[in-house]
Amino acid sequence: MKHKKISSKKRKNILILSVSILFLFSLGFISGASVSYKKSKTVAANNISSSPSNISNSTKSSSTESQKYMNKRESKVQTFNSKDLSNFNPYKSDGRKVVYLTFDDGPSSNNTPKILAVLKNYNVKATFFLIGENAEQNKKLVKEEAAEGHAIGNHTYSHNMRYIYSDPKVFISDIKKCDEVLKSILGSNYNSKLIRFPGGSFGRKLEPFREEAKKNGYRYVDWNDLTGDAEHNIVPVVNLISKVKQYANHDHLVILMHDAPEKVTTVQALPQIIEYFRSQGYSFDTL
Repeated sequence: MKHKKISSKKRKNILILSVSILFLFSLGFISGASVSYKKSKTVAANNISSSPSNISNSTKSSSTESQKYMNKRESKVQTFNSKDLSNFNPYKSDGRKVVYLTFDDGPSSNNTPKILAVLKNYNVKATFFLIGENAEQNKKLVKEEAAEGHAIGNHTYSHNMRYIYSDPKVFISDIKKCDEVLKSILGSNYNSKLIRFPGGSFGRKLEPFREEAKKNGYRYVDWNDLTGDAEHNIVPVVNLISKVKQYANHDHLVILMHDAPEKVTTVQALPQIIEYFRSQGYSFDTL
């Protein structure tokens, strides 16, 4: 009888021990799974910020917000800081009236050839700030721009706002990648250190990026006049002409325009823009 009681007690203790071990094992499994999940989230987040392709494939809403931010910055003329102008100052009056026509975001197969034709017809030279990815796809147009005496500037390789403005080092890396593309196309004909920040270089948040650009020997330029063709995909010609006249109150004008595929009205407005400034006594030059 006594033996049976001891045996029953042992079984009870073994059962309690087994349940305790099972509980601890389950707790450890859940904890490990939680840590693993957190790690996987961290790795995923790091991967998203590690390349422009991953960022460009993220949510459409964030892409739309980035575009709105860019459009907002490229729809206004800024007051320039003298410290920034020490890097490069094409706005300084020297007794001449000069217009610098600039085109961002190209080249594009549908609009750039038409812009080149208009410029050739009026014997006007302009400055093209090229996106590296677009240059790779339109090498012939890049060569044509240079051959016809236009200036070629760097507008980053990816033009991905979230990526390039994630860190000054990332920004410069993207700029240098675009340099490599342009040099591979133009060879010794390309030795420019002239860049334009996507969305412009102005603002306190971009100060570290401006400093990094200067440290790497780059000159950056924004604008003091614009057509407003960044406000929407297609802006009526009359609006573009009105906008460019609105800010034409300086002797030296750097005019922001775009030759991206959707900017068809920019092409249509260009002859009138050239004729207007010539009638006002301006000459045209490259940066």
